[in-house]
Amino acid sequence: MANSDTAQTPLSEHCIVIVPTKGWKLIAWQELIEYRDLLYFLVLRDVTVLYKQTIFGFAWALMNPVFSMLVFTVIFGALGKLSTDGQPKSVFYYAGVLPWTYFQGAMSASANSLISGANIFSKVYFPRLFIPLVPIISKLLDFGIAFLLMIVMMVWYRIMPTTNLVFLPLLVLLLILTAAGMGMWLSALSIQYRDVRYAVAFCVQLLMYAAPVVWTATSVPEKYRLIYGIYPLAGIIDGFRVAILGGRPMPWDLIAVGSVSAVVIFLTGAFYYRRTERIFVDVA
Repeated sequence: MANSDTAQTPLSEHCIVIVPTKGWKLIAWQELIEYRDLLYFLVLRDVTVLYKQTIFGFAWALMNPVFSMLVFTVIFGALGKLSTDGQPKSVFYYAGVLPWTYFQGAMSASANSLISGANIFSKVYFPRLFIPLVPIISKLLDFGIAFLLMIVMMVWYRIMPTTNLVFLPLLVLLLILTAAGMGMWLSALSIQYRDVRYAVAFCVQLLMYAAPVVWTATSVPEKYRLIYGIYPLAGIIDGFRVAILGGRPMPWDLIAVGSVSAVVIFLTGAFYYRRTERIFVDVA
């Protein structure tokens, strides 16, 4: 015979009701901490799916930056004769391609994450913020592998790192913030307006040539430098190159303005994503 207390227990005591959060809190840190194991497995899945059953394995992480470096070295270095700050052409271009490749890959994957992951978040609850953040974290593995080649090239050309190398973690952090902010903005927009995903591929090309990837930021007239610095990748990529190769002072003016832009992009992206996440299941 069933226990009378158990039989009379209201069903509501065994149910968890999930309701939209209220207030101005951008990120529910406690919830993210509680689901941290899920974030780990989502990132692991992202990496595993990318390299599973491939012939070259992690060598694919080098294909994109190396190919871009070779093309830029021939077209802009050998034929275009663009200035490389006195650095070997291949090293100069690779130092610019390296952070750009991470930003391009992470932002593009994050922008499409909600559309590609609709079959997951529409069936089970977990912090929706994980979806655009997973590509941002998983692409760091590619970035780390590609950075190892940067070290090999510096040894080959006998380039000694300078004390500016200590600022590299700051630049990487700003790079992550910018990619994450753009990813949250674009993922939330793309699931509501599907043509955004097609516009991203076009805009990425414009953003690359606007960044000092194939040219040096010293060519920007002094009176326009602060305006140009609003574009976060301007200071990040130029500072990244100087931190690794040296040759001139760190572009702190570009980095300072770009840091403000990166933080604004991240915060506004998180705010917009949070305000629209309640309709993701309806429009997915």
